[in-house]
Amino acid sequence: MTATAPTHTSEPALWIERKGQGPDVLLIAGLGDPAEAWQFQLDGLGDRYRLTAFDNRGVGRTPLPDGPLTVATMADDAAAVMRHLEIPAAHVAGFSGGSVIAQELALRHPELVRSLVLVSTWSAIDTYFRSVVDSWRWMAVAAPGERAFLEAFFVWIYTYRAHADGTVAQIIDETLAFPYKSSPETIQRTIDAFLAHETADRLRNIVAPTLVLAGGQDITTPPRYGRAVAETIPNARFEVLPAEAHQPFQEVPEEFNARVDAFWREVEGRV
Repeated sequence: MTATAPTHTSEPALWIERKGQGPDVLLIAGLGDPAEAWQFQLDGLGDRYRLTAFDNRGVGRTPLPDGPLTVATMADDAAAVMRHLEIPAAHVAGFSGGSVIAQELALRHPELVRSLVLVSTWSAIDTYFRSVVDSWRWMAVAAPGERAFLEAFFVWIYTYRAHADGTVAQIIDETLAFPYKSSPETIQRTIDAFLAHETADRLRNIVAPTLVLAGGQDITTPPRYGRAVAETIPNARFEVLPAEAHQPFQEVPEEFNARVDAFWREVEGRV
């Protein structure tokens, strides 16, 4: 099922994908990723949950508006999607930049968040992380072509295993064939929003049950970032997938789905 949802007055409509039946789950994608980034979850968890994914501003079929782009605005967009769909509260899962949006959603709209899953997350910008993301910013326009950009960018995202077995090559082909690719302007403005945003001094105010997942081989957001988030959010759980990198929900979807399903079942039982 697909739909569009108006967010704020005079702002763009967000493209929405929905699938399944059961307790509500909201999936928030990372930098430049459309709703289809969550396809393994939409397909693999739809028999137990009603999953909603959407295209962030400037991504996929959602237009990029003029004016400042902020994490707070994107969190309000996520809240608007839920209210448009009359979802009173949901298990919220965010990946990478989407995990920062999810943190902000839990802080700004706590009544909407039944639980949090934060994948490849962070809460503060240090010199290492700024250097990594700044390199993506100029690479988006300096690369000799789209394929060259993706080949360089995905070195930071996927495991050696995925590069060696042809998975990354397949993902690049699929990305290039996708008719709604993110523009360099979207990539750069979204990066600027992420780099301008920090939650470290506010995470203690999150009240939702939280699971933080990190990839042991993640060179973009190494486990130390996720551990710092989990240590600040009250009673958060921290788990490492030792053999995985930045995007485990795509590389090992069955293991990822099993972990989040077990967590959501636990939360449902506790409620």
